[in-house]
Amino acid sequence: MTNTDYPLRTGGDRGYLRIATEEAFCPPELMDRFMKIMEDRSIDDPGFYSLWGFYGGPSERARLLRERIQDLGDRRIADMDATGIDMQILGITCPGVQIFEPAEGAAMAIDANDQLGEAVAAHPDRYVGLAAIAPQAVHESVREVERAVTKHGFKGVIVNSHVQGRYLDEADFWPILEVIEAMDVPLYIHPNTPSKQLIQPFLDRALEAAIFGFGVETGLHLTRLITAGVFDRFPRLRVVAGHLGEALPFWIRRMDFWHTASVPAGRKGTIKLDRSPLQVLKENFWLTTSGMPWTDTILYCQKVMGTDRVMYAMDYPYQYVADEVRVQDNLPIGFEEKRQFFQTNAETVFNIKPR
Repeated sequence: MTNTDYPLRTGGDRGYLRIATEEAFCPPELMDRFMKIMEDRSIDDPGFYSLWGFYGGPSERARLLRERIQDLGDRRIADMDATGIDMQILGITCPGVQIFEPAEGAAMAIDANDQLGEAVAAHPDRYVGLAAIAPQAVHESVREVERAVTKHGFKGVIVNSHVQGRYLDEADFWPILEVIEAMDVPLYIHPNTPSKQLIQPFLDRALEAAIFGFGVETGLHLTRLITAGVFDRFPRLRVVAGHLGEALPFWIRRMDFWHTASVPAGRKGTIKLDRSPLQVLKENFWLTTSGMPWTDTILYCQKVMGTDRVMYAMDYPYQYVADEVRVQDNLPIGFEEKRQFFQTNAETVFNIKPR
């Protein structure tokens, strides 16, 4: 982390700040619950056991991750300084509180948001908060979005993809989308391991998490939102998707073609949209580079989406690699585009006061 080609920290001295837009935390109480579930096997979610069986295990990598992800103080700030990150946009790690019964999940979301709110208040120039919610408790989630944004000044809401196998395109969840749109904050849809209905072919080859399953599952969620007409009903809803949009920019033309073909054919489950999937993607979505520090793919997504729609992210502490910062610092784009990428796009999407 310390062998640098040039000083990583900006503080604005390179003409831009580095705002990392998908960075994880986990309250100690939630980590304790995760570890207890690993012991008592009290939920029916094979993806959870696979994911936290790995990160809850005895390896040095897992131990360091658990230490880093629970810290909202000096250690995290030191890691940010070591890799030149001026600000982190913080959201609760997957699967968040979405695996619990509604009452417990809603209560844990409130506690997590209060802890994050305290950290943001203590480090207002370094942290921005995203509100955790338990979508399985719809009415409580609506109230918590309002409370977290109003009380703590949070700049968005994070959902860790599927809600016990259900997706936010279902009308039952629309009050949550309605309040997010009304509060004028973005929704960050973060990955989760595939639900028990989807996961078995991934488990057979250890593909269920970040290596592949995250992108497949979350890309499915995003595609359901688009094709269900969610953005016809909520046209001002802003969605942020990590990992360069979970492959949607690479599929979107094919999606356009086959959606256009399927609707007039009366295929069950398809509906006519006010705008094409491509239009929705370009008008309602922003992408981050979390876990995807590859120049060619970043440039491709900027070409498809526009340079005002792609933002930097590290994916701390899951991918804490200084070289990835350097790669993105060296993108072959102009200075104004680089400033958009690292700073001003995030300030715009998350309503962060410019520094």
